[in-house]
Amino acid sequence: MRILGVDPGYERLGISVLEKNKNDKNEHVLFSECFKTSTKLEFGDRLNLIGGEIKKIIKKYKPEVLSIETLFLTTNHKTVMCVAEARGVVIYEASRAGLKIFEASPPQIKIATTGYGASDKAQIMKMVKILVKIDKSKTSDDELDAIAIALTAFAYMRF
Repeated sequence: MRILGVDPGYERLGISVLEKNKNDKNEHVLFSECFKTSTKLEFGDRLNLIGGEIKKIIKKYKPEVLSIETLFLTTNHKTVMCVAEARGVVIYEASRAGLKIFEASPPQIKIATTGYGASDKAQIMKMVKILVKIDKSKTSDDELDAIAIALTAFAYMRF
């Protein structure tokens, strides 16, 4: 089973592809990155770049599931709306490619990675590095969040 994990954003988008076979004890990271778009671009162009990157990764790695974080409301409504639109582009591309969609809430991600629903960011990042083998140079919060989001789908979905 291959899962595309996405930590949604429009300036920085965490992306990962994890795989786990029936005989595997742990999940394996096949790909991860923090995809960035320039603040100098128009918002529509940024969304187009995000869609193109997701489409390219789906074509190359052929995941069966998209695991994406749900939105949580903040006081900055403009940012939430832009992230929601970026999220929509990711879900659209995954849906077009026939992927199942799994939406992970922040508490689900915390429970799946640390076993505790009120974990902080540092605890999640530490556990991701314990749960899967990743290059030590991978330090982007967005990238590690994408891995945690994919791990959450493995924990919650029945395959």
